[in-house]
Amino acid sequence: MTLQWYALRSKPNKEEALWREAAARAHEVFYPRLRVQPKNPRARKIRPYFPGYLFVRLDLHQGGYSAFAWMPHSRGLVSFGAEPAPVPDGLIQAIRRRVDGINQEGGEQRHGLQPGEAVIIQDGPFAGQEAIFDIRISGNERVRVLLKLLQGRQIPLELPSAQIERKK
Repeated sequence: MTLQWYALRSKPNKEEALWREAAARAHEVFYPRLRVQPKNPRARKIRPYFPGYLFVRLDLHQGGYSAFAWMPHSRGLVSFGAEPAPVPDGLIQAIRRRVDGINQEGGEQRHGLQPGEAVIIQDGPFAGQEAIFDIRISGNERVRVLLKLLQGRQIPLELPSAQIERKK
């Protein structure tokens, strides 16, 4: 009996329903979610860390994987060719630690930045440079800023959101 983790695709915005369905069928399921602090108080306070994906731990030889193709709200296991691709245990543990860390810090931080606001890059190769906030990239903790270079050109740059701070 070889239990391995696999990525399970869900239909759009059906991760929660698929999580409940797979758990009800006695599968070990990992559904990483982040607490968020939305501006709108009626907006969702929890969102998936990987929109459209969950992780299930199972023995393919014992139960097969065709059940996941027909499970409600599922699009099946992530496969390459006809073979489902296993996800290493170490990666699952790293994701758990990362999600737990973010949630213990109070959830994903929303800086409240508006497009066009001036920011300072705090870390990395562009530390100390001034940039213009452009957008928050959905599905992860990244932002796009416009870095001012020679002759006033603005170059788009994607960074972790923790690396920027509003210019005072």
